[in-house]
Amino acid sequence: MPPLDLSGKATSFFEFWPTQLVYLPVVVQWLLLAARYRSVNLPLIANPKIPLGGMVGEAKSDVFKLAKGEAKPFIAPAVSSIIDKEIATSEQAAQIVDMLADQGMPFPLIAKPDIGCRGVGVRIVRNQQQLADYIEGFPNQASLILQELVPYEAEAGIFYIRYPGEEKGQIFSITLKYAPYVFGNGTDNLRTLIESDPRAGKIAHLYLTRHQQHLDKILPKGQPFRLAFAGSHSRGSIFRDGKQLITPELTTKLDEITKDIDEFYYGRLDVRFKDAELLKQGRDFKIVEINGASSEATHIWDRSASLKDVYKALFYQYKTLFKIGAINRQRGFKTPSLKALWQAYKKEKMLVANYPATE
Repeated sequence: MPPLDLSGKATSFFEFWPTQLVYLPVVVQWLLLAARYRSVNLPLIANPKIPLGGMVGEAKSDVFKLAKGEAKPFIAPAVSSIIDKEIATSEQAAQIVDMLADQGMPFPLIAKPDIGCRGVGVRIVRNQQQLADYIEGFPNQASLILQELVPYEAEAGIFYIRYPGEEKGQIFSITLKYAPYVFGNGTDNLRTLIESDPRAGKIAHLYLTRHQQHLDKILPKGQPFRLAFAGSHSRGSIFRDGKQLITPELTTKLDEITKDIDEFYYGRLDVRFKDAELLKQGRDFKIVEINGASSEATHIWDRSASLKDVYKALFYQYKTLFKIGAINRQRGFKTPSLKALWQAYKKEKMLVANYPATE
């Protein structure tokens, strides 16, 4: 993983604008593309075997099930379970631990909601009691995922596109994801360190809530304190453009993998990897999440990106999304209704509001 350069400006001037504001021009583009293709919901069949193409409300476990052959060894093992509040939390935790043992998955593990986005509800569970605590705060009849904690620190989001019927795809974007840290000075408590940090101070509300029990702690000089685990920009991670890692070898490997994910053509693969040079060779990485039609080329949140860079990427994304949807319509796939989209959105929004806090 290239070292994180923190010299210079901490953020771009628009990095923490409201999402609705950033995406307003994209809404206009969407409507223009809908008129051109005579369908407002064409993107919902860009990945026709994923519900709504992966636009909203898809279960991660269902997407993982689409992976066969070459794809399976590259996906971090995971199991899912539906939470039933009528069963004692300790009993459910014990049942899940038995299931994990059958799959050869020891603690620690990553716990996360089956339905959700932007890193919501993601936590490390290190033992059965922490699993029980996580279940206790989970909504009734919602599905959770427990996934292998991949033993690689480095993380990236790889945006991949391939047109139906074509053998070769392209890596449109790679984003390197860095965990944010503050470092003790032997004098200030954690709250002060966060609030005075050039970047963390801009989104202090995320970190202060997450680390309430440690805010008065004074860290020894030089001691690091990790502020976020989930590799999500909206949860506080630091993103850098990783286009230098795009190679023919990595692209070929993703061609092989995605062809074994049934009817997958467009989206971002979130991966953990051992070493940047090995990733460039298409080796030693694990996919921890497969995102579909709602994927974002997250390199746009690099501090050096301009608004021109942002809209160049986003407009290309959605132009391509409609084009792939149009090809799949010609292949005979039917577009879901806007009612189905709305229902999935409402369900996900309700669930997200009730998930445990992100680590």
